[in-house]
Amino acid sequence: MPKIRFQPEEVEVDVAVGTTILDAARARGAQVGSACGGVCACSTCHVYVKEGLEDLSEAGEREEDIMDKAFDVRANSRLGCQAQLRKDRLYVVEVSRECRQAFLDEHPEVRQALAEAARRGSVAP
Repeated sequence: MPKIRFQPEEVEVDVAVGTTILDAARARGAQVGSACGGVCACSTCHVYVKEGLEDLSEAGEREEDIMDKAFDVRANSRLGCQAQLRKDRLYVVEVSRECRQAFLDEHPEVRQALAEAARRGSVAP
């Protein structure tokens, strides 16, 4: 069973082969944005695959076209809604700054909780 670790939160989840990075994030509550709902119509689920890139599904033409909208695209960039985990292994994914911002825009209750925790000095937003 594949395992995926989301950074910088350092949260992990075990998922079935064929699960997308976005669905894995949703299963664990990792802060991965999805303004379009995960239908490859935006770039808010843009992540950097630090380990396991070679064992993901290949990027299609639509993903590559949408990736043109993302900021700071790198060789290990993927859209979480399109990248499927293909092997039983550990995948390490860094959530891009814009992706996390999109998540917080979509979930104002999480943004508020983080801000309150930062005011109390218990975590950094």
